[in-house]
Amino acid sequence: MSGAFEPGPELREPDLPRTMKVRPKALRTGWTTGTCASAAAKAAAHALATGRPVEVVEVALPSGRRVTFAPQRCELLSPDRAEAVVVKDAGDDPDVTHGAHVTATVTRRAEAGLELDGGVGVGVVTRPGLGLEPGSPAINPVPREMITRAVREVIDVEHQGVRVVISVPEGERMARKTTNARLGILGGISILGTTGIVRPFSTASWRASVEQAVAVMAAQGETTLVLCTGGRTEKGAMLRHPELPEVCFVEVGDFTGAALRRAVEHGVRRVVFVGMAGKLTKLAAGVLMTHYTRSKVSTGLLGEITRAVGGGEELAREVAAANTGRHAYELWEAAGLLGSAGTELCRRVARVLARFTDGALETEVAMVDFTGRRVVAASSPASE
Repeated sequence: MSGAFEPGPELREPDLPRTMKVRPKALRTGWTTGTCASAAAKAAAHALATGRPVEVVEVALPSGRRVTFAPQRCELLSPDRAEAVVVKDAGDDPDVTHGAHVTATVTRRAEAGLELDGGVGVGVVTRPGLGLEPGSPAINPVPREMITRAVREVIDVEHQGVRVVISVPEGERMARKTTNARLGILGGISILGTTGIVRPFSTASWRASVEQAVAVMAAQGETTLVLCTGGRTEKGAMLRHPELPEVCFVEVGDFTGAALRRAVEHGVRRVVFVGMAGKLTKLAAGVLMTHYTRSKVSTGLLGEITRAVGGGEELAREVAAANTGRHAYELWEAAGLLGSAGTELCRRVARVLARFTDGALETEVAMVDFTGRRVVAASSPASE
């Protein structure tokens, strides 16, 4: 007998009253690659210092909280070299590095101090704007501090020298699913983390990646930023602006406001926003945090636009009562008003973006169809 409670038939979910609200299960947090790297480094350093593998290590998060890890592997490879592996658990976050075998190899060296480097599967920085020197491994500042602290807890690096190499087998393959190459991080993943903890579907991490992408673009000397709401709109944006390098295109998701603030800070002069009807409608209404759970499409605004471009009252009422932004788009298309109504919608979005930045950015907005490949309407600075 396992001891686990098995509910009787009268308590199973299908028999719960239909009006009862069942509390959703909390999403499980996980660990960043930086935390896993610090744990692997401490385990390898401990094996090197004591001559014995370790089964459990404790490391500090940036908050000061201490957490424990059981390395999947920890071994002394020679009297001067040890290696440990910690398998990343990203919790319930859809992280491409979930399951990664974060590996630390710690080797003695003659000169006192700690040298940190990246190995196989850890990317190399090739462009400015990331807060790391070009040519250095893509191990961000906070993970660097965590790794250094973890190793210092078992080895006196003031009097002994060690070289720590962090590697991630399969990291190069994982990196293909990220924006690393566009940011100038080549050959693998980044060792990331600011808190040490991965929070499921973290808006903070997405926002940070958007802000970083803007910084990298500006560091290349580019002055036109193209914001896209997703992969499909980005394809349309690239077709519309083939003259711009890839680094100028940023998938902004719901963080338009954050991207615009960073653009102004970095001296960007022009922003082009490319989106579909729903997101553009939210922006036209002045909502710059456009996540579907936080804001709704104002089809009433689209009804007003219908009237403004000469649509009949019946069509305007129909558009105002539309189920979604896409439904309104289809009504405009059927009435032959897609071009004029879409252009007016884009003009209104451009005005909102210009107001948000106090006129610091030249703004242009384009609306694509639902394949993302065809631009059906656009504003321009001249039309503002």
